[in-house]
Amino acid sequence: MISPAAPWLRHGDSAWRFLLRRKPLASGRKVHFSKFAEKVVMLVRGISLASTMSHYLIEQIEKTSNIEVWPHTSVIAVHGESRLSEITIQCSPSGKTKELPATSLFIFIGAQPRTEWLGDLIQRDDRGFILSGPDLLIGGKKPQSWTLDRDPGLLETNVPGIFVVGDVRHGSVKRVASGVGEGAVVVQFIHQYLAKVQ
Repeated sequence: MISPAAPWLRHGDSAWRFLLRRKPLASGRKVHFSKFAEKVVMLVRGISLASTMSHYLIEQIEKTSNIEVWPHTSVIAVHGESRLSEITIQCSPSGKTKELPATSLFIFIGAQPRTEWLGDLIQRDDRGFILSGPDLLIGGKKPQSWTLDRDPGLLETNVPGIFVVGDVRHGSVKRVASGVGEGAVVVQFIHQYLAKVQ
């Protein structure tokens, strides 16, 4: 949730906040940012928001007077000494660049798991997120590739001893703290697994 950052957002000389958007971001968050800034600018690399966002979300953004959407725009450089003071943006059709004052840049890259490289070795859901633990059991049956008598453990994939944590895991909470917590927990699972195979 963005609320804890709200007091920090009030700090700084420039009142402009930039949101670099690759994938959908809940419109409520954009509107939330707009409460703490003179202007919120969404930089969208594509032609518009329409291809990846619901119409009602676009309408909500359009109704918020201090939110602007700049299509075909990418951040190509950031500048500042002890904190951000300026960004350089580029318009993709023309290639022209422009430097703008900015004290905040929030980058939302979306939730594409990028797991195609795993091929058929590791089971994934239809969106590419890796299945693990109880999510692998279908009708109480273990995955076909499972070679052990026990069920796959929490965070364990369909291949014994291969674990998954963080955003790439099916059903994960898409938060840094959750990924870090899962990473800490899985170390114990790995030690347990290795102790049994040695």
